[in-house]
Amino acid sequence: MLEGKTALVTGGSRGIGEGIVRKLAALGANVVFTYRSSADQANAIIKDLNLGDKIVGMQSDAADYTQAEELIKATLERFGSIDVLVNNAGITKDGLMLRMSEDQWDTVIEVNLKSVFNLTKHAMRPMMKNRGGSIINLTSVVGVFGNAGQANYAASKAGIIGFTKSIAKEVGSRNIRCNAIAPGFIDTEMTGELDEKTRDAYLANVPLKRFGKVDEVSSMVAFLASDDSSYLTGQVLSVCGGLNI
Repeated sequence: MLEGKTALVTGGSRGIGEGIVRKLAALGANVVFTYRSSADQANAIIKDLNLGDKIVGMQSDAADYTQAEELIKATLERFGSIDVLVNNAGITKDGLMLRMSEDQWDTVIEVNLKSVFNLTKHAMRPMMKNRGGSIINLTSVVGVFGNAGQANYAASKAGIIGFTKSIAKEVGSRNIRCNAIAPGFIDTEMTGELDEKTRDAYLANVPLKRFGKVDEVSSMVAFLASDDSSYLTGQVLSVCGGLNI
């Protein structure tokens, strides 16, 4: 499905990012993924997949403009092209606005939103030269309807939606597509730490009455990365069990 394509995935060493890396690699893509500090986890993924030169883990901070530029250069040197960019890197630093510090706000905006600008900015030119590409941005249903105690996170994810639609209009004539995926509550290490009462409260608002699976998000990424979605751009696809109805 993705044989011959090269995909770059930020934040690919755990959670949804790891699932995306594994899915794209399983479908034949060359995959470069980034991590900030979890080198052991990244190496474990590479060893487990056992795909030789087709998969590479690189330590890089997506929120750093220069590091993002170097990452794109390294990917091009290794594989010659970037066909798929998955902007997945993200963090949370939750707190009610009255108690939220400037650092909590700035860090979340930089990691979640500025990183998308950094990587897209540097990947667009090689995609234009190749007359094609797919940019996939991971946003969140929280970016659509907000959430108390997550004003910083919601703002960053809402910003990604506006960014996605704007880039789709800018580069569509160059056969570059840009779409976003908005996951709801997905079973990951993060949601696994929630107590039963909190989980039940969340599930009460989900029509499908369960948390999503990482594979259900990564399968959507694979679809957007493939030629099967060749007439799809500027869209926000919610993988949320009906949470946003």
